[in-house]
Amino acid sequence: MKILLTGANGYIGLRLLHTLMNQGHEIVCAVRSVSRLSVDEETKSKLQIVKIDFLDQVKDSPVPHDIDAAFYLIHSMSGSTTDFDELEEKSARNFNRHLAHTQVKQVIYLSGIVNDENLSKHLSSRKKVEDVLGEGNFHLTVLRAGIIVGSGSASFEILRDLCEKLPIMITPKWVNTKTQPIAIRDVLEFLTGVIGKTETFDRSFDIGGPDVLTYKEMMKIYAEVRVLNLSIFQVPVMTPKLSSYWLYFVTATSYKLAKNLVDSMRVEVIAKNHELQDLLKLQPISYRKALELAFIKIEQNQVVSSWKDSKVSGRFSASDLNKYVRVPKYGCLTDHQQMKTEIPDVALERIWAIGGNNGWYYANFLWRIRGYLDKLLGGVGLRRGRTNTDNINPGDALDFWRVLYADKKEKRLLLFAEMKVPGEAWLEFYIDQEHVVHQNATFRPRGLRGRLYWYAMLPFHYFIFHGMLSKIAR
Repeated sequence: MKILLTGANGYIGLRLLHTLMNQGHEIVCAVRSVSRLSVDEETKSKLQIVKIDFLDQVKDSPVPHDIDAAFYLIHSMSGSTTDFDELEEKSARNFNRHLAHTQVKQVIYLSGIVNDENLSKHLSSRKKVEDVLGEGNFHLTVLRAGIIVGSGSASFEILRDLCEKLPIMITPKWVNTKTQPIAIRDVLEFLTGVIGKTETFDRSFDIGGPDVLTYKEMMKIYAEVRVLNLSIFQVPVMTPKLSSYWLYFVTATSYKLAKNLVDSMRVEVIAKNHELQDLLKLQPISYRKALELAFIKIEQNQVVSSWKDSKVSGRFSASDLNKYVRVPKYGCLTDHQQMKTEIPDVALERIWAIGGNNGWYYANFLWRIRGYLDKLLGGVGLRRGRTNTDNINPGDALDFWRVLYADKKEKRLLLFAEMKVPGEAWLEFYIDQEHVVHQNATFRPRGLRGRLYWYAMLPFHYFIFHGMLSKIAR
């Protein structure tokens, strides 16, 4: 089948892409930025990629006429705390317009479970998107899921941050809300299982794992799997705003996502029935088993995708970041250091492994302090880490940087700062033909405050960047 995949750079989309390719489907990926599709060049060569921002006005659609099915995996919950519902509705309407000229027979939409009478704004928005997609000239299949558990998922990573970092937790009352988690592998089986199945046309189905648990029970089971001591004390006075700040400072989530998550955590998300499970003859795995499989992937360095690599985990949108791929020269302050290396291959591997658990090779405690300060100022901090320990793709999050360019053959890596700074900052590494490792820090200040910031940081830059370069080159 020829299938249109939207949200291909997202957590679900990137995993679904590989699954669909392995099943032999012909894939058309709709992305806002072609350069940041996080797959290798060999995989890209097997895809048809079209550039679409579904928030833009539809003129001449690049979507091929002969697609058979499409996946709608677009949502804006992490990008705004106020108007994300309007953005989601607009995106869905534009999606329908893009498909109006095609021969598409089925659209599959991954939504959220909406069985509670008092829905959060997030879940109400998901339901509205269902209604909008239902107006399209195709058969709609809606799969409604609750919390998705897998290596790199937002739910898993937030849970991981909380349980690994806080042996004693003071929590709000929403930890007693019931939910029905489902493993990422089961979500993918359901998504691919309904392709072309006429019994699922123009219908919606709840999907969930076999366990109905409170958030508190989920954290307790996580602690058991990881053999952690965890004590949880509930207080009735923590407001939604305080809860949002609590999640934001303790975990790697953005404040916007934390606020919308807290709003949804008061709502029970429990599947009504298992009709689709019976239809497809699938048996979802338990929450405990999903956790164990997630850690096997992490330990084997096989995490395919992470929510942190999505643009919404940082400060800038895809269209914003596209402007920064070319490092400016005028009106900028720079720190250029270089060092000859006798081990160019090893130096390149060290560049490609920088950040995350490996740290920044020199004065890591200062990098951590900078991360804490950034978090206090409303930035992303260092907690995003990196998805893979030895592989980097354009668009990936790398601590409080974003990867703009990564080409191992060219031996060049370019990062853009998503930390809170009075200006814009780039960090570049490359190795020339003479085996000289170059390290360029470029800063375009915003007004006098930006210049004062740069000169105040110069003493730290000198020995931190020099020390880092030495560890890479020698």
